[in-house]
This record gives sequence, C-alpha cells and structure tokens, in this order.
Amino acid sequence: MHKLTRSQRRTLWRILLAAALLVGIKLLPTIYLDRPLPLLTGPETAAGYPLLLWPVYLIPYAVIGLDVLGEAVGGICRGQVFDENFLMALATVGAFFTGEYAEAVFVMLFYQVGELFQDYAVTRSRQSIAALMDIRPDTALVEGPDGTVTEQDPEDVAVGDVIVVRPGQRVALDGVVLSGTSTLDTAALTGESVPRNAGEGDEVLSGFVNQSGTLRLRVTKPCSESTVSRILELVEEASEKKAMSEAFITRFARYYTPCVVGFAAALFLLPTLALSLLPMEALPAFLSGTDWADWLHRALIFLVVSCPCALVISVPLSFFGGIGGASRLGILVKGGNYLEALARTETVVFDKTGTLTRGVFTVTDVRPAPGFTKESLLELAALAEQDSSHPIAASLRRAWGKPADPVRVTACRELAGLGLEAQVDGHTVLAGSRRLLTQSGIVPTEEAPGGTVVYAAVDGVYAGSIVISDLPKEEAADAIAQLKAAGVKRVVMLTGDAEAAARAAAEQLGVDEFHAGLLPGDKVAKVEELLSRRSGNGKLAFVGDGINDAPVLSRADIGIAMGAMGSDAAIEAADVVLMDDQLTKLPMAIRIARRTVGIVRQNIVLALAVKGAVLLLGAVGHATMWEAVFADVGVAFLAILNAMRCLHLEKPRTKA
Repeated sequence: MHKLTRSQRRTLWRILLAAALLVGIKLLPTIYLDRPLPLLTGPETAAGYPLLLWPVYLIPYAVIGLDVLGEAVGGICRGQVFDENFLMALATVGAFFTGEYAEAVFVMLFYQVGELFQDYAVTRSRQSIAALMDIRPDTALVEGPDGTVTEQDPEDVAVGDVIVVRPGQRVALDGVVLSGTSTLDTAALTGESVPRNAGEGDEVLSGFVNQSGTLRLRVTKPCSESTVSRILELVEEASEKKAMSEAFITRFARYYTPCVVGFAAALFLLPTLALSLLPMEALPAFLSGTDWADWLHRALIFLVVSCPCALVISVPLSFFGGIGGASRLGILVKGGNYLEALARTETVVFDKTGTLTRGVFTVTDVRPAPGFTKESLLELAALAEQDSSHPIAASLRRAWGKPADPVRVTACRELAGLGLEAQVDGHTVLAGSRRLLTQSGIVPTEEAPGGTVVYAAVDGVYAGSIVISDLPKEEAADAIAQLKAAGVKRVVMLTGDAEAAARAAAEQLGVDEFHAGLLPGDKVAKVEELLSRRSGNGKLAFVGDGINDAPVLSRADIGIAMGAMGSDAAIEAADVVLMDDQLTKLPMAIRIARRTVGIVRQNIVLALAVKGAVLLLGAVGHATMWEAVFADVGVAFLAILNAMRCLHLEKPRTKA
C-alpha cells in the first residue's frame, strides 16, 4: 500500500467532512424540507419553514468544491474554458439554482473522490517506476593518489579516477575492475535476479549493486554518459512520445467537450424559448408537461456526462504503466508510440550472429579421413593455426586444449581467403577452405553440411574436415516459438554466413525464412523488401546487437537492440532496448505491448459507450444526475482500475 501524499490526505479529510455534513443535513427534521432559491421563487413566506435549506447545503459544497470553482475561474482567465473543473462547476451551480441541492453537493463530492482515486493511481505508478529507476547513487567513494578514500558527487568524478565500491553499495559510474572480486546484482538494469561474477579486467556498469567483495574500479565514462544516466534519460523521454491512441484522445477531447457544452446549451435554450414564445396548443408533444427547470436539469446532466476524465487519464496511464512495467524487466521502450507499434508487429527479422547465436565459434564436429584419428586431425589443424588471430583459429586451439608449441611449427604461410600452409613436425599441412585443397590437387572425399568447415591435408593426402559453428543461444528456438504463439506471423533471419551454415541454423531455430551471404547494405535492401510485404496495419521489427546494425535498426518500423547493456550505439539507434541477451524477453515485450493496447481500447469503448448511452437518455429525460455521475466518475473509476493492470509484470518463460 503506497502512502498518500500531503495534498491527497487533505483532499481525503475534506471528502470525509463534506460527506458527514451532507448526511447530517439529510437527517434534519422533516420540517426543514428543501425549498427552491428565493432568487427564483420569491421570498419564503409559508409558515412552519423557519430555515431555508440552500444556505445549509452551501457549507458542505464549499468544503468540497471551492478548489474546483477556483480552478474553473482560473481556467477561464487563461482561456482554457472547457475543462473538467468548468463542467463540474457549471453543473453543480446550475443544480443549486434548480433546487437540487443534495445532488449538487453529491456530484461535487463524488467528483472529488474520483479525482483523489485518479491522483492516487497516477502517483502510485510514478512512485513504482521512480523506485525502480532510483539506481543512481548520490555519492561515489574516490580513491586518491595516497590511498585515502573520500566521498564525492559522481558528476565531479573524472574519467580515469579510481572509485571504491564496498559490499552493499551501488556502483556509481561505469568502470573496469582494477582489483577485487565480487558478485553483482544487475536486476535494476536487466531485470534478472541471477547475480554476475566480476573480477580484474571485467567491465562494471553504474546501477549494479555490489553484493560481496570490495571492488576498485577505474572510471571509463563521465557521469553524464554512464549507463544509468542514459537509461534514466530514456525513461524520462518515453513519456513525451505519445502513441496514436493518446494523440487521438487529446484531439478528441479538444473538440468533443465544446461540442457537448454547445449541445447542452441548445438543449436548455431551444425548448425554453419554445415554451415562452409558442402557445400551449402549438407545442410539440415532447414539450408538453415540461418547464424551463426540467430542460435546465437535462442540460446539466449533459454537462456532467460530457467530462472526458475517463479517457484523458486512463489512456496515458495505461501506456505509462506498460512502459514502466516493461522497464522493470530490463525492456526499455522509448515511448508510447513504439509500444503501440510493437503491439502491431507481424514480422520479426533477426540478425543471426550475436543475436540468435552466441557470437563465438565452436568446434562442433571432427571428421577424420581413413588413416587419421579425431585427436590427430584436431592437433594438426590447431598447430597449423597457432599464430593466427582469426576467430576460427582460436576455436581450433580451444578445442585442442593444449598450449602452443612453436618448435613444432615452421614456415607458416597464410593464403588470403583460402587458409594457410605450415610445416608441422616436418610435414606439410594445409588447413582452410575446400578450394585451397582442390587448387593443390587434393579432392576432399566428403562435403560437410552446415557450419564453417576447415579442410586439412598432410603431405598431399586428405586428412579430414572440422566443422565449426556459431551455436544458437539456448533459449533461441523457444523464443521464436513464443513469438509465433504471441501472434507474430513471420520470423526471418538475415546473415552474412554461407548458405549451408544459414540453412542449418534456420532449421534448428524454426525460422520461417532466411537470407544468407548479406553485407550490411544488403540487409537494408532485404528489410526494404520485407517492409513492402507487410499488411496494411502490420509492423516489422528488426532485432540486432545494436552496434553494426544501426542502419537496419533505423529503417525498420521498430528497431530492437539485443544485449545492449552499456552500448551507447544500441541505445541511440533502437526504439526498444533489451538490456541483456535473454531472447525470451522479446515475445514478453510484444505481449506487454498488446496487453497495454488492448486495455487502452477497452477503456475507450467503455467510456464512449456508457457516455453515449447516458447522453442520449439525458436528452430525452430518462437519466438522472445519479446516472450522470456514474457515467463520469464511475466510468473513470473503472477505466483507471483497468489501466492499472498494465503495471502487472510477468517473468520470461523458459523451457523446463
């Protein structure tokens, strides 16, 4: 339960006092019956009525409504006439002049209850997000040249300074560990509860919480450019980017309220003029038996019903809640417009390397030719590649698992684009592509499917092949299945890998189509083609690592950066940022977006349907002020309660 603010507590006490006064007045002896205002009916002369009741009702009305009247007058002075304060003031003052004193007080009372509830709902959602995003420490412990530690404002700490982070403290600035080991709670940035280990040479980001050992960090970014500062700016800017639904409601309220006020005025003036000017026999049937007070009452009902609180508050609150709920899980959405677009996603395009796969080459199969063993083939290839910095060479050395021996390798010669030739233990070893061997007159006896293949030969004899693959992330296939279950119609993979490697990965992951051998410019062209195949309302999302995919991220309807924690390029280029490498957060983000938009639509339909029905009933005289109050404040209650469901969080689903 969130505590009420001071202003909310004051409003609550005013509501309770006004309600108590209203109940007390209604319990007065029946001799003090409601009488119309003398201004309209003349001085009260009937014996037995020593007290006019309208001044008594003014007491609870003043307690609960003076601030609304003041806001209404202030709005008129500022030229903002048609707001909810003006409508409530006009409706309740008008009710007083028709002798509906209790209704006037109750309408104002119920309106203030609705305003309190609405204010509480907004404050609660803001406090929840503020507590979540309260991840920037006020101080940093800076180590001086003489080893002394002093507290400083993070903004005063320069790049290159050394800061100390003790157990239980939050990291104030991005840095690299100089000494110490610890486990770090990264939940504030990634939404993950599993701690990460950090040691010498590891990068540590601001916002992490040090859980165990003391760490000494060398600062790598100033406070204004730190990860936590960029995230806070992102969340703050998100509220300024309105979704289409929010923009529609703003425009709708701008024209809707004046139109309804004009109609309410016409509803009062036209019948009243007809009653005054036309003879009784010439009056239409619907005017017979009515008077000006009856039509004024109908017009006031119109004014109460027309207040667009339910729409104006619940729609932005829904998007705010959706963005805040997603940010708790490390999913940063840059605005309501992107959340709405994400809800309409029908095609998801993935970059392969580093997004669907781990981005690290691994030996997945060793296929020796007759006369060779797996161990001997892997040893020959690893020794031949021992001086190469290529990722494939590194994977061969890791798979062999033994230290390099320069004495065994001589006369190593790299052949650009093909592989290399080396003397290993006095034998000529070729290691590289199939083309390298065929150019030397050696024909491999097999074609290894999938992955990147290193073919080897010794002294002109084919020795076998080694398959090296960039393995898919463990949750990749499950994430794609969840995307399809969430309603995504097509999942596409783009990669610069060879056709065979791309096909193997596509079959393993379950994507609908793939395109291989693409350069960065080719990816943009392919996304353009996929964009042309969308349906009318469908959106295309591109998911990449955010570093080398900036052009494609910008061109897609929604650019989503994966594993972008600490990457400025990702945060700048993408519309949605997933702060870690957990692919299952992508379908979760789409589910959150669709749920939020669904709630927005529910609130719009609810408010317009109820208001439309009561407006129609009020015009024909079949709705009372009580129905009008429900159509305004009651519907706002329901809409706000519905909007607060957007703050409900779900955890990523993974396979057991």
